[in-house]
Amino acid sequence: MDLTNIGFDPSMLMALQDMLDMYEEPVPHATSRTYVRDGKAMAATQADVKEYPNAYVFLVDMPGLKAYKIKVHIEDENVLVVYGERKQDKDEKDKKEMVKYLKIERRFGKFLKRFVLAKNVDMDTISAIYQDGVLTVTVEKKYLPETKPCKRIEVRVGK
Repeated sequence: MDLTNIGFDPSMLMALQDMLDMYEEPVPHATSRTYVRDGKAMAATQADVKEYPNAYVFLVDMPGLKAYKIKVHIEDENVLVVYGERKQDKDEKDKKEMVKYLKIERRFGKFLKRFVLAKNVDMDTISAIYQDGVLTVTVEKKYLPETKPCKRIEVRVGK
C-alpha cells in the first residue's frame, strides 16, 4: 500500500526509516534492514548490459543525481558496484510556504546495482560517463591466452 496516496507525508516515512536504522543491532540469523533496503534498491535500479567484441558496457538509469554523488568501484576482485542516492528535495521556500505534496512519483532513495564481471576483463581500463540521467560504465576485455584442449588418456584394466 502506498502511504502517500492516503495523505501520509513521505518525509515523515524517511525520517522514521532513518530513526530505525540508527538503532539497528545485528541479530543472528535475521535479515537486516540494510540488506532488505539494498535488495529493493537493486530491484528498482534499471540497467542494460551490452557485450561488444572488445568490451562490456553497462548502462544504468540514475535520474536526478549529480555526477559527484555517483560511486563506481570493484569489490571482491570481480564485482562491479554502482551506487548513488537521491534525497527528497527539502526546499526552504517550501517549508516557509507550508507546501504539501499531493503526489510524489519521481524516485528518490538509493540506486544500486552489482554486476559480476567475466574473467577476461581488464580492470585497469574501466571508465564511467554520466549523461542525461544514464551512467555508462565501459569495461574493456583483455585477451586471455587460448587454452589447449585437454588430452584424454584412456584407462585400461590390468597390466
